[in-house]
Amino acid sequence: MSESNLQEYDYDVIVVGAGGAGLAASVSAAQAGARVLLLESEDEIGGSTQLSAGLLTASATGVQQSLGIQDSPLRMFQHYMDLNGWRVRPGPVRMFCEESGAVVDWLLDLGVEIPAQVSRSAHEPGLTRAGVEDVWRGHVPKDQGYGLVQVLDKARARLGVDLALGSRVEDLVIRDGVVRGVVLGGEEATAAAVVVASGGLAADPELVRRFLPDAEVAGDALFVVAAPGSRGDHIGLAERHGLGLFGQGWGLLLVTAEFQRYHHWQSGFPPASRINVGPDGRRCMDEDAPYAVSPGILKDHGGWVWSVFDDAARAGLPEGYADWTPDRIDEEVAKGVVLRADTLGELAGLMGVPADHLVASAERFNELFSEGHDADFLRHESLTAKGADSHLAPIATAPFHAVRMLPAELVCTHTGLEIDAATRVLEATGRAVPGLYAAGEAAGGILGERYVGGGNSVAHALVLGRVAGREAAARAAALSSHTQEVPA
Repeated sequence: MSESNLQEYDYDVIVVGAGGAGLAASVSAAQAGARVLLLESEDEIGGSTQLSAGLLTASATGVQQSLGIQDSPLRMFQHYMDLNGWRVRPGPVRMFCEESGAVVDWLLDLGVEIPAQVSRSAHEPGLTRAGVEDVWRGHVPKDQGYGLVQVLDKARARLGVDLALGSRVEDLVIRDGVVRGVVLGGEEATAAAVVVASGGLAADPELVRRFLPDAEVAGDALFVVAAPGSRGDHIGLAERHGLGLFGQGWGLLLVTAEFQRYHHWQSGFPPASRINVGPDGRRCMDEDAPYAVSPGILKDHGGWVWSVFDDAARAGLPEGYADWTPDRIDEEVAKGVVLRADTLGELAGLMGVPADHLVASAERFNELFSEGHDADFLRHESLTAKGADSHLAPIATAPFHAVRMLPAELVCTHTGLEIDAATRVLEATGRAVPGLYAAGEAAGGILGERYVGGGNSVAHALVLGRVAGREAAARAAALSSHTQEVPA
């Protein structure tokens, strides 16, 4: 088949995966006039985006401007690169930052609601502090990730994109170094361009061991909240076709209690009055440090820390959650997972840390938070950003408790097909494969060791999806134009 014979293709663009990235790619390509087929391995759309809060990190948006926040893509780029030690790909990251604001506007035009108001959490629509960003960039949509998916899917249907559920792609069709389509059910479905948006690899334990060994720190406490379709299909494509991979060893592991088995929406939250201490028994961090940086802090203390709280804090936990409730703490004490003692000194003995260090840390905590100002770790700023009172109750009521906090909640993985600034997939040699694009967790080069605030992954999926769809449609249109110029 000649590239110029576009009429021989079944579609202009085939998109692999109907999560946030794939939906964005299919809508974007269809808006550009392409005939699009969207393939999804599962029986429903949405992927991990549908399970998320839908939070997007973006710069220079109308929402920011309405709230008086001055921002720019260059400022976001500098922050993003610095936080990741410039170990991610500058070209793709610059594109991501430059396109992020336009994607928010695009979503608003499609019907997503992001009100221009201050939000104090990832679950309240508006603009929020999403992590350690220099200015607030967390855009929280109404109806969370589910709402994003529904709006995108309505646009997909309106634009006439064909959707095939339960259709897991087996391979790419590559001839003469050019993508020609995909293999599905043993048959070829052909297209001028293919966008791989099949998700990450968190649902495959063997791939997690290979590409995110840090997950082994949590041992049996590890649990996965990514979509079940996150099987790492892009890894097989890379290995079969000599495609480049980028982001090995990186992913998002949230810090959770050893007994926790659900995301905090279901599990609940640890008590506010608590201290995290390292193996030396000393307080070692802001207990509310954003998850962009908290796993890295734990690395400096052997991979995990102790969280210490008193019985007043335990008794004050709200009911209705799966993990952090008063009765559940008692159950975990009976199992030996949560330690309990009548004095901090005795608790230190159970923890295997110096008693004088733990006692001094608790006394220092009580002193600082009675005044509402944490001079040591600036936790009062984290509490204020969430709209919480920075005056915390003392850790003083026996018995006292301690539980290990581990990087145990696996959210997403960052090893993807290496892309350039146009989302084109690169071979291991560095050559771009004509007609092959990647988006979301299947794309590598932008998501790094440090997760840059809440909304990094969702924004990454939607930005890359939109760009990849646009680029794929442009390729198809260029081939079509060339076809029309060829004499019959």
